[in-house]
Formats: sequence, C-alpha cells, structure tokens
Amino acid sequence: MKALLEEIKINEGFRGSVYKDTEGFDTIGYGTKLPINENEAALLAEHRLKSKIKEIEKREPFINSLSEDKQAVIIEMCYQMGVSGVLKFAKMWAALKAGDTAEAAAQMLDSRWAMQTPNRARLLADKMRR
Repeated sequence: MKALLEEIKINEGFRGSVYKDTEGFDTIGYGTKLPINENEAALLAEHRLKSKIKEIEKREPFINSLSEDKQAVIIEMCYQMGVSGVLKFAKMWAALKAGDTAEAAAQMLDSRWAMQTPNRARLLADKMRR
C-alpha cells in the first residue's frame, strides 16, 4: 500500500492550490477532485490541528503551563489564524503569563480578528475568562 501511494503521488504530482485536471474538474493535492466529503475534510482538519499544536508548543512552550481549556482556546485561534498570527497577540500573552485571564480575554477582543469574526472571538474570550 505504501509503495502504491508513493507511485500515485509521483504520477499525479502535487498541487497545493486548486487546479483544473485534464477533464476540467477542480482538483487539489495529489489528484483529489473537489468537492471532498466530510470524512476527508475531518481527516484534513485533524492533521492540521495536530500540526498547529506541535508548532505552538515549540514556538511558545508557555502554553503547556495553561489549563487544558485555556490551551484549547489558544489552539483554536492557531487553527483559524495560524500560529504566527496568534503570536502577534503580545498583550494577550503577557496577560496570560501574569495569570490574568480576564485581561487576556480583553486583549483577544481588542483585535482585528475580533472585528472580523466577532461571534467566534466572543465565544473564545468567554472560555478564556472562565
């Protein structure tokens, strides 16, 4: 199976963005026609989530000192904005390191991210305050 997968990958070639295949279908990756089904989307989301967790733990080890609920808030933000985007929340990180989750939540809401996705930002800020 592994050898077959490697051969398919070579023969299909990789494209990280949507392209039209020879039949005109929207395609991505190694010849995956779009749209994808929910199971495929879930597998991709799980893979990306694991990747974000590893990256944030490496770039900001402090996250491991937070409660599981607070870590989940930060990781969800990383999933949405990328780790680099979340690391730009300097005042939020300073508040977290000072143990002030109310201020961290306030800093989350005082952002362009909160203006762009207000419902999600409020939900995550509420979780951060608890």
